[in-house]
Amino acid sequence: MKITKAVIPAAGLGTRVLPATKAMPKEMFPIVDKPAIQYIVEEAVASGITDILIITNRGKEIIENHFDRAPELEANLISHAKENLLDGVIASSKLANIFFLRQKETKGLGHAINCARSFVGNEPFAVLYGDDVIISKEPVCKQLIKAYDEFGLGVLGAKQVPAEDICKYGSLKIEPLKDNIFKCTDMVEKPTPDKVLSLYSILGRCILPPEIFDILDNTSPGVGGEIQLTDAMCKLAQTKGMTMVDFIGKRYDIGNKLGIMKASVELALQHREIGISFKEYIKEISKTIE
Repeated sequence: MKITKAVIPAAGLGTRVLPATKAMPKEMFPIVDKPAIQYIVEEAVASGITDILIITNRGKEIIENHFDRAPELEANLISHAKENLLDGVIASSKLANIFFLRQKETKGLGHAINCARSFVGNEPFAVLYGDDVIISKEPVCKQLIKAYDEFGLGVLGAKQVPAEDICKYGSLKIEPLKDNIFKCTDMVEKPTPDKVLSLYSILGRCILPPEIFDILDNTSPGVGGEIQLTDAMCKLAQTKGMTMVDFIGKRYDIGNKLGIMKASVELALQHREIGISFKEYIKEISKTIE
């Protein structure tokens, strides 16, 4: 079955980047001239996704506004002959069929995904975490969809993390299948040193079969008293098996301050309008760094 639906959980409080997130959702932080979540939506669309559900909560109406039309702004740009800017403003409203749903209680990522059940129906679907902007030549979501098409199992997008950091992530039990694709049969969230299965951890992307919803219905609260998606995926891996793709791409965690700054600087250097000038600025300012 062709994967055409994606869910973007964007209901987190953004506590790691307070006080900026007191009034501005982290998903709307600008990376050069687009909010972070637009990069994520564009990745999904470039992967063949046509229908996207963004899960939000109270105070994140600004995300919905961004993907809507803005008649007054558009009229102003037209009257001032700024068609080049107009095209960019309208484009964000035409990327895909974008729907919104509020997670009325912050009960964890697993609970957020389970809220998407009626949207997904009985189809496999992509999940693109709202914290993760990933830049790659071939969209990472598309890399995972290809693995699903080949093996017919849920797919985890993963990379190796430093040994000293694996305790902050989840650790995957894997065995090689082909190229950069592995079979995953177990996982453990935030492992103690004696429980580490590998240095591979899920980072921001996955493809899930509809069976995940029944598993989530029977998943007890885990770390932090929340319904953890990792716990449900672990059950799926242990029973049916999943595949894991060591994806090709550069990930930026826009849920923390350093990740936001890295994304802003590195994508500014690649930007078609300001890239050259910004590179010269970086060269000059680097001379003053001790």
